[in-house]
Amino acid sequence: MAMLEVKDLEVNYGVIKAIKGVSFEVNEGEVISLIGANGAGKTTILHAVSGLINKAAGSVTFEGKDITKLPAHKIVYMGMSHVPEGRRVFAQLTVLENLKLGAYTRKDKTEIEETLKKVYTSFPRLEERKNQLAGTLSGGEQQMLAMGRALMAHPTLILMDEPSMGLSPIFVEEIFNIIKEISASGTTVLLVEQNAKKALSISDRAYVLETGNITLSGDAKTLMNDESVKKAYLGE
Repeated sequence: MAMLEVKDLEVNYGVIKAIKGVSFEVNEGEVISLIGANGAGKTTILHAVSGLINKAAGSVTFEGKDITKLPAHKIVYMGMSHVPEGRRVFAQLTVLENLKLGAYTRKDKTEIEETLKKVYTSFPRLEERKNQLAGTLSGGEQQMLAMGRALMAHPTLILMDEPSMGLSPIFVEEIFNIIKEISASGTTVLLVEQNAKKALSISDRAYVLETGNITLSGDAKTLMNDESVKKAYLGE
């Protein structure tokens, strides 16, 4: 059984059909990428999966439980975290306060401290800046904070929306290395990413999205060598 199963998902914005009957699955331990042009519906799918927006039709099952109609905060309690596009850190709070907010679903203080140590190991810069206001961090550091905050919930599945957007090449490299580490530590990853080449390079499988439909899917390395994918998304 897949960890996450999305069946015939439809999402409407008023009269516009943004997602038109999309189906895909994510198995435990995988890194799965959704790739596609701007406006293809990638972010909308993540928002629908994590309960941030309503679905017009279809179903979402997470670890065998139907979460189609559940609100976002209940889905977080079940073990799904969402790193939103544009970071969305709490600018007026410190780095440490942001991280602790990520653990709001957890009660065991010792376990929270253990997770915090792990986050600091993955993101040493966050420990260095733990008392700094989040709004004063660079874009790359804010992205690290958004990822660290999501990990504080100790998720089994993490959704990441455009983690490399607007970052310098050095930070992009660092962010993708961290995604690989998150996967290696046992957390399943569903990744939406404009940088298709980078996304495919760390993914097990991928789905190609065009104007609300999945048009192609398969092994990430196979898709990297697909002529239509190369031409449309890899700049080759």
